[in-house]
Amino acid sequence: MIGRSLRPARVVPRSALILLALCLSLQVGFTLVQPRPTARAAALTPPPAGPALALMQGFDRLPAAHLLILYLQAFDNQPGISIPYLELDYPRVAEWLVTALRLDPVGQYPLLMATQLYGQVPDPARSRFMLELAYDQFLVDPERRWPWLAHGAIMAKHRLNDLPLALKFARTIQAHSKHAPSWARQMHIFLLEDMGEFEAARILLGGLLASGTVTDMHERILLLESLERIKAAESPTGSTRH
Repeated sequence: MIGRSLRPARVVPRSALILLALCLSLQVGFTLVQPRPTARAAALTPPPAGPALALMQGFDRLPAAHLLILYLQAFDNQPGISIPYLELDYPRVAEWLVTALRLDPVGQYPLLMATQLYGQVPDPARSRFMLELAYDQFLVDPERRWPWLAHGAIMAKHRLNDLPLALKFARTIQAHSKHAPSWARQMHIFLLEDMGEFEAARILLGGLLASGTVTDMHERILLLESLERIKAAESPTGSTRH
């Protein structure tokens, strides 16, 4: 009842105190032996599609694309857990990136994420997957997206040690992008040289110089020096560059 004073502890039976202490000890012991709770990574769901995507397309596409990218960026930091990129579902990640590009075709950030974040993992298969994504998306808009394929060519050469893949990317830039800078459009020539394809490199380099498209004097000097180096490597007494 309200107002009734509590009885002092000394009047509580000793057996009850012992039982209470035992229960508390058992509770503490049970807590200590239990495994620590661990957060589990939730699976990345598919990006918006169908009516949901149509609704996003009906509004301003730029903020919608940014929302998709922000969600994807935040996904690897879920409450209580940080998910390594190696554990992500890369085909599903690619779906999110491509959806963001469709909402904002001018935006570059999804391709930056593909090549600079997800493509940098120490897993050649996953890196190639993201570089191929950059290759496919380059073909959609070569004049805006050539930097990511050029970066892919550099990655393929230096990180993956895959010169044929690097050459594929470089040749695609040369064939499809008229406004890429000269270094990107000429990359395939120097990759051929690195692969020991000296005759092909010499023919392409000679044709480039003869075409008159290279007008900068310093650039012409560098190309002429490269041509002489390739000719020297082709000669029986020439040494192959490594």
